[in-house]
Amino acid sequence: MKSRRLPAAAALAAGAAALLLALVPPLRGGEAPEIRPVATYSIVAYDPASGQLGVAVQSHWFSVGSIVTWAEAGVGAVATQSFVEPAYGPLGIQLMKAGKAAPEALAALLSAEKFPGVRQVAMVDSLGNVAVHTGDKCIPAAGHHLGKHYSCQANMMAKGTVWDAMARAFEATSGELVDRLMAALLAAEKEGGDIRGRQAAAILVVSGRASGTPWRERVYDLRVEDHPQPLAELQRLVTIAKAYNHMNRGDELLTLNDPQAALEEYSLAMAIYPGNPEMVFWPAVTMAASGKVKESLPLFRQVFARDPNWAELLRRLPGVGQFPDDPKLLERILSLLPKK
Repeated sequence: MKSRRLPAAAALAAGAAALLLALVPPLRGGEAPEIRPVATYSIVAYDPASGQLGVAVQSHWFSVGSIVTWAEAGVGAVATQSFVEPAYGPLGIQLMKAGKAAPEALAALLSAEKFPGVRQVAMVDSLGNVAVHTGDKCIPAAGHHLGKHYSCQANMMAKGTVWDAMARAFEATSGELVDRLMAALLAAEKEGGDIRGRQAAAILVVSGRASGTPWRERVYDLRVEDHPQPLAELQRLVTIAKAYNHMNRGDELLTLNDPQAALEEYSLAMAIYPGNPEMVFWPAVTMAASGKVKESLPLFRQVFARDPNWAELLRRLPGVGQFPDDPKLLERILSLLPKK
């Protein structure tokens, strides 16, 4: 297990970890767990190439992502399921943030647990340490596969081969962490998945380092709350999110007065999601504004044919400095509007 050395600024947080644990036991009071079992397959993972941390889940349970998936940039990721105790999410993150490795954080929380037999929890920290617990009272088929920098876990599955199938898919898939997480979910479903069927899914990927701007640190934060085919819908949303990530980067580069680099990002977005006119309009605007007018015209023609309101939007851009104040250029482009 990799050690997690604490920066000086985290000394207070480290001391607070003991107090935190003192305040939370038992994690769930009463005579028995109060939440119904969430039959779930999930994965937590760390990507050493990018430093990203991620967690993904699918279940026959409404809005499963709101209680199962937890992650914080530069800290770690948690999946808490079976008879769900949501507190494992924020408390696990806080303990890892205070410097505990994932196995230490999970062990500490389990020590404060009244019903460990019904819990299934996995954690990964920002150094790639992984820990997982499948209680002996989780509804079968239940189990987990602990791999290098990741863990796959499931309960109430149709077959006891789900978690190993997820692991094989995760290890065999290349690309971004989000692609590998998605592959694991799809493999679980192909293997039989939740014995009750399917309903909701979620995927959360955060940056490997905290930046002080949390809204930038969530690379993917997508949830399908209720859908007959939640994984197909989640995969569609991942594709769209990839395109918008490139669009957002293009906007940043344009703000930094680097139109060529911005155009490259916009073009990537357009290639990923050509069905969205937004992905076509802004590359066209950037091309025309940077002197590549001829190349922009087919794109403007395509967008205007879908909806003439895009032409009205173009008319408004020069007044706010987002397009050259050149009436002849504007007239040339607007001549592409379909004739009524």
